[in-house]
Amino acid sequence: MQIAIPLGLGFFLIWYIYQSFTAQQLAETKKYFANANYGFVLLSVVFSVLSHLSRSYRWNFMLEPLGYKTKLANNFMAVSVAYLMNIFIPKSGEVSRGIILDKYEGVPFQKGFGTIISERVVDLLFLLFFTALALVIKFDVLYDYVIESIPPSLLYIIIFGIVLMGVSIPLYIKFSKSNINKKIKSFVIGLKEGVFSILKMKKKGAFLFHTFIIWGLYLLSFYTALHALPGTTNIPFGTIIITFVVGSFTFAFTNSGFGTYPAAVAGILTVFGVAKTVGVAFGWIVWISNISSIVFFGVLSLVILPIYNRKRLKL
Repeated sequence: MQIAIPLGLGFFLIWYIYQSFTAQQLAETKKYFANANYGFVLLSVVFSVLSHLSRSYRWNFMLEPLGYKTKLANNFMAVSVAYLMNIFIPKSGEVSRGIILDKYEGVPFQKGFGTIISERVVDLLFLLFFTALALVIKFDVLYDYVIESIPPSLLYIIIFGIVLMGVSIPLYIKFSKSNINKKIKSFVIGLKEGVFSILKMKKKGAFLFHTFIIWGLYLLSFYTALHALPGTTNIPFGTIIITFVVGSFTFAFTNSGFGTYPAAVAGILTVFGVAKTVGVAFGWIVWISNISSIVFFGVLSLVILPIYNRKRLKL
């Protein structure tokens, strides 16, 4: 079900978008695909791959305090395989990274997996920062859109629901003894441990520097891709940030953003005045190009890993 439901949601969103298109809109979308500047798309992919390389290098800052110095090549291939696995089985990439590091670098799975969870905590904090930044920059436009799109009575119900959840969830976490609550508490404890493990790190400055590099490359990759289509070239910075943020969140809902990424990106761009056909074409171009690079480097890594580590496997 964990695989079927996200895939089903992705297929539904694809069907929902395209069944609402007229024949003219479909023709326009195909035209945008055909006339896109794929030089910018390729450059966007390069920046994305460089972010994976930086992530691989950053990993060692977390492994060194545990007494391990791993090869950058193995780190990069483990990260590449992780992204590949996440396309097919959500959240399996973190496990595969730990397994690969255990097999080829001798890092016990529990320790390697712990560092992966810790770095995910940092990435979550950075994503929340970008989210807050987007809301501040584009608050007026988003506020007007919400007011115009949602009836006041429904809006009041939503606000009341959010407040109620804000009060009830902490109480539930504190007093409930259900399995769901245990998982929530375990997640919160994991977040705390992840943050504290980073604070204890010897090379905190270098770790944070590479974290900024990683997210800077993510944003640069997205910004570069915008130049592939004339309709997205001159988008304001605030719109870029909020579209980038919304697109990032979609990866949590379906397999690597399948269906949800193009739909969400197109939806946000439409709110800010970009034609729906342009938004849909852009969303798919970005998603397909990134997934293609993930599949390429992931499969290549699966092939090269045993060859590259042949000597170690013989020991």
